[in-house]
Order: sequence, then structure tokens, then C-alpha cells
Amino acid sequence: MQFIITAYDGKDEKALDRRLAARDEHLKLVGKLFEEKKYLYGTAILDENEKMIGSCVVVDFPTRGEVEAYLKMEPYVQGNVWQEIDVKPCKVAPIFMELHK
Repeated sequence: MQFIITAYDGKDEKALDRRLAARDEHLKLVGKLFEEKKYLYGTAILDENEKMIGSCVVVDFPTRGEVEAYLKMEPYVQGNVWQEIDVKPCKVAPIFMELHK
């Protein structure tokens, strides 16, 4: 089942520093999950000055519980980067899934 995760960073002055500190570990996990075909797409959400303020991610896990398990090990969660997280089920159009074959 596919899920869209919209996660916003904290709004304090250290928010970007926390994101940058956790970014390498986040990208390592993304790479691993991408290879396992669990992480389909991801983007940084930018503000009007093109500063990263959050993320939008599409993942593919069998259950919502597995999404929650992923979030518990996500460096942006562990590093207190993502502070507002919304998870919704979604369905990626088949034409876009062709990119993952």
C-alpha cells in the first residue's frame, strides 16, 4: 500500500541546522529503502526563499504499522527535524510506477 508523508520541520532558528546534521543519514536510509522499492519518491518542501522547511515522501509499505516503524527509525524524526507529520494512504498512477521497474 502506498502512503504520502508530508512532514514539516520545526520553525525555530536551529531547524535548518538539525536538518543538515541529519541529512546524510536520512539519504543513506532513503537509498536503502529505494533499493527495496519501499521509498518511491521524495522532495524537500521549500519556502519562498528556497530554504528547506519540510519533506513530501511517497512510500510503499504493506501496512500503516510498517510506515510507523519506518518513521521511528527515520533520522529526520530521531533528530527532531520533522515536527509536524501527516500520513495518508495514496495510489501512485501506474505510469509513474513504471519508473521503478
